Amino acid sequence: MSEESLPPESAGGRVEVVDYDPAWPAQFEAVAGRVRAALGRAALAVEHVGSTSVPGLAAKPVIDANLTVADSADEAAYAPALEAAGFRLVVREPEWFEHRMFKGADPVANLHVFSKGCPELSTMRLMRDWLRASPQDLALYARTKRALAQQSWARVQDYADAKGAVVGEILGRARAWAASGGGSGD
Repeated sequence: MSEESLPPESAGGRVEVVDYDPAWPAQFEAVAGRVRAALGRAALAVEHVGSTSVPGLAAKPVIDANLTVADSADEAAYAPALEAAGFRLVVREPEWFEHRMFKGADPVANLHVFSKGCPELSTMRLMRDWLRASPQDLALYARTKRALAQQSWARVQDYADAKGAVVGEILGRARAWAASGGGSGD
């Protein structure tokens, strides 16, 4: 496979944000089970991240999971097995932590692939853990997502980028919380 970046996904207008669904943890387990069955020991970790991993948080009805592998740039070590398991490579970002993202269906899922030790893994865990612990920031993030979902977006990434200032503000509080002994962060 080429190391070039893949084009961004189209949003086709609005991004759907729905109330929290208590079925999301079980849907994540289904995704994780398919990934583990496909990759075996090559899957160093499969974690539920993103808004669907936070009880009570409104989210796009798409399960986000992080897959940790030895080297995400070595697509030959994992991509064919994931594709055989029904995942499709849709994002390749060699310039951003060698991130790859696969789309899965039934349930709809974004499978983010990072290398072991990538700092983004800790950042995503910290955001999840802080939102689980902070009702105020959970409410702020939900309001922000719902407001942005009312706008039209050419790309899903544009919606994600528009949340950037609020995410940065929330992560600042999350880092202070982690530094004082709260949360795992990694």
